[in-house]
Amino acid sequence: MPPSIDAPASTTGPGTRGLPVDWDLARRTAARLVGSGPEVGREEAVELVGRLRSDAAVAERHVRDVTGLGQGLPLLPADVVDRPDWSAAALAGMAALTADARLPEVGRAARAVTCRTAGLQLGGVVAYLGGRVLGQYDPFGGPDGEGRLLLVAPNVYAAQQTLGVSSEDFGLWVCLHEATHRLQFTAVPWLRDFFAEEVGKLLSVGGADRVSLTFERLPELVRTLKESKGDSLAVVELLQGPEQRAVLDRLLAMTTLLEGHADHVMDAVGPGIVPSVTTIRDRFTMRRRGGGLVDRLLRALLGVEAKVKQYAVGSAFTDHVVLAVGMEGFNRVWAGPDTLPTRAELADPGSWLRRVNP
Repeated sequence: MPPSIDAPASTTGPGTRGLPVDWDLARRTAARLVGSGPEVGREEAVELVGRLRSDAAVAERHVRDVTGLGQGLPLLPADVVDRPDWSAAALAGMAALTADARLPEVGRAARAVTCRTAGLQLGGVVAYLGGRVLGQYDPFGGPDGEGRLLLVAPNVYAAQQTLGVSSEDFGLWVCLHEATHRLQFTAVPWLRDFFAEEVGKLLSVGGADRVSLTFERLPELVRTLKESKGDSLAVVELLQGPEQRAVLDRLLAMTTLLEGHADHVMDAVGPGIVPSVTTIRDRFTMRRRGGGLVDRLLRALLGVEAKVKQYAVGSAFTDHVVLAVGMEGFNRVWAGPDTLPTRAELADPGSWLRRVNP
């Protein structure tokens, strides 16, 4: 079972286990800030919820046909939720995923202040994302901690209205992406534990000198932020030591592959299933790039801009490999951690093909 969202972090063993976050405060903050979303009539809302639940099952069947993954696995239901429920689920998933991170010991008073501050900040971040996320597969969510697919009904409705596309097509298109993520984790037995282990390594810092190192490199950090035009990922990478940078590289490569693969599948299902898929893709891509100045600044600070780049790089890699060796050849990425593409290989798919498909 995953830890309760408000469970205190363990302090046994060397260092402190778990991130210094008041998870309950984060949940309450997110619930207060996230808002309920657009006003929808009861009849229309009930119809949308029922259709999204049905679409999730239909979508996974199509994803299995396209990818060859998950044959014989049970078709699991999706949970259609509102924004506050998504926010609570997202925070519970974060708490479970980061429960084994080990940080240096700090005084009880200092940790209490840090936990409260982090809880408020994280709650605000999740509230911002809670107004935008259409769906999510959480490999560590659900009552048994074995995974949960969430579809955020008010956000799906709002996005469909903004884009001016078919409601039926758009809901199914969204479900294709999230069903692909679910199959990635349920049909590839090692992926879930590998992901959790890598996150744990990334979050477990080596000592209290990390803070002094950050201050020593402050001028370099400011210069990097300016030269990268606000790319928060460039700053994060600069703060990592060699070992953590290697872990970050592996995580970024893996998540880029997962997002790009899901984007490829969304479009590969084709107009026979989603008639307006081309229109949806074109308009949705513009939506990913859009937003006013404040919105784009927040997106950059939260790493959302980096995630948008992931979709493009990962999708281009998947498209190239599938065209070269077919989906069966592409599926060699799932053989084990060693066959995952590196960040360099994602930008040069031919190098991955030469290594894994000689």
